[in-house]
Amino acid sequence: MPEKKVSILTAFKTIIWPKRKLVFLGLILIAISKAASFVAPIASKHLIDDVIVNKDLDMLKYLVAGVMLAILVQAVTSFLLTKILSVQAQYLISELRAQVQKKVLALPVRFFDNAKSGALVSRIMSDVEGVRNLIGTGLVQLVGGIITAVVSLTLLMDISVFMTLFTFIPLTIFAIIALKAFKIIRPIFRNRGKINAEVKGRLTETLGGIRVIKGFNAEKQEEEVFEVGVERLYENVKKSLTTTAFMTSSSTFLLGVATTSVMGFGGYKIIQGTLTVGEFVEFTVLLGLMIAPIVQMSSVGSQLTEALAGLDRTEELMNLEEESDEENRNIILNDVIGKMSFSDVCFSYEEDKQVLHNISFDVEPGQVIALVGSSGSGKSTIAGLAASFLNPDSGTITIDGHDLSKVNLNSFRQHLGVVLQDDFLFEGTIRENILFPRPDASEEKLLEAVKAAYVDEFTDRFEKGLDTLIGERGVKLSGGQRQRIAIARAILADPKILVLDEATSSLDTESEALIQKSLGELTKGRTTFVIAHRLSTIRKADQILVIENGHILEQGTHETLIASEGRYFNLFTYQARI
Repeated sequence: MPEKKVSILTAFKTIIWPKRKLVFLGLILIAISKAASFVAPIASKHLIDDVIVNKDLDMLKYLVAGVMLAILVQAVTSFLLTKILSVQAQYLISELRAQVQKKVLALPVRFFDNAKSGALVSRIMSDVEGVRNLIGTGLVQLVGGIITAVVSLTLLMDISVFMTLFTFIPLTIFAIIALKAFKIIRPIFRNRGKINAEVKGRLTETLGGIRVIKGFNAEKQEEEVFEVGVERLYENVKKSLTTTAFMTSSSTFLLGVATTSVMGFGGYKIIQGTLTVGEFVEFTVLLGLMIAPIVQMSSVGSQLTEALAGLDRTEELMNLEEESDEENRNIILNDVIGKMSFSDVCFSYEEDKQVLHNISFDVEPGQVIALVGSSGSGKSTIAGLAASFLNPDSGTITIDGHDLSKVNLNSFRQHLGVVLQDDFLFEGTIRENILFPRPDASEEKLLEAVKAAYVDEFTDRFEKGLDTLIGERGVKLSGGQRQRIAIARAILADPKILVLDEATSSLDTESEALIQKSLGELTKGRTTFVIAHRLSTIRKADQILVIENGHILEQGTHETLIASEGRYFNLFTYQARI
């Protein structure tokens, strides 16, 4: 599938047009500023041909006053342009970042399985920065340059049609070179964004996994990986710089030819008496005014090209399908009882590689369903489907009789709680992490959750108690402490549907005994899916599903499955011996 590119017209419609009042005001200021810039060259002609020749002091005063006023107008309009357009561009960047971040959060979990967090950070923060060149400096230079060039051209033609047309030969050659160069540069800039995102993504992983890197003495390996990434970035930048440098040197040479030609023809016409010295000076200054924006086009073109390349990638992200399909997910759950049913559910992460095969079972409200089996059997996939993180390829999952694929996700997930094996804690305090699902919860509710998960068993030993800072991802805490905070967070959320992914895996024997008590309270009256490798933790489950190769091999209570002496019996007796 070819990559979709954002055109100038699309960017105008989506970014510039909504801000048309400010942009229009900016264009008026640009027009005033550029009009003022023509005062000096016109005044120079009158200074040489009239004031100096006639020794007219009164006219000199008027000329100096006029030029000073023009300079003041240019200074004021320049300030106002920055105030209006550049500041507005920065506001628009922050607005776009917020929109892209909102979009990313709305994408399905499967998207994040294939995306690097560092790369996404780069796309959210860096790709939209080029917008300032569309509505800020780039737009100012582009429109201002066009105005200046057109007015200069008109005045130049009035002085000498022949000299003006002759300068167009090198300018036309430069325009052709510039257009060719921009076609080369845009893919380079687009690719730079991807490389930049990949390098930042790897760097984020490296910093996050510093203990593993040092533990395996792998610093050298990571250095080499990063060096390869920055080398790719360097090669990309080198290509764009080489192309831009070729444009700049071409413009210098061709515009130099034009200027030299004007010098020769102008000198000849002055000697012939068909051109005054004042007109020649005016022509030279006006030519400089016309050439300056053309030279700037290489810089402006690069800025606009980079902006459009960033918008290409942003548009690509914004066009991805969100998980909350509001058109089809229109069932609002005001309350959840907790009855769930899987009917002939099939699922695959990759085409033709099915992970689950016709999974069917019913869960009554308040029941605890344990999922056991070897690694890769499909336990976590079933839990992901129950939590609405994944959607089945075929078959139906219902919640209280409603098809889960048609239920509004916000209305379902406000009744959902999860405790994962490697549960994520945010940088901040223990209190902030427990309050995460219910920031407005009372102190009483918070302390109830703390006690229920036995978090106070270790926070009481900390000087700042619940206000202790835990570091990035809770690095200052032990695995068991992190797990208990995650359980306290789930208790405070008070969900109707609960997913526990080996919630006691990180705990020592003493902590596990404490947590088993709190989990007993947590699961009471809640429909709970428990993924467990340690089978001793699920003996009291209402149903145990033994999953192997994506099929339900056995189903029943602990006692019935032990009595049948099948796969569960073998797993349980094997673990008991260990």
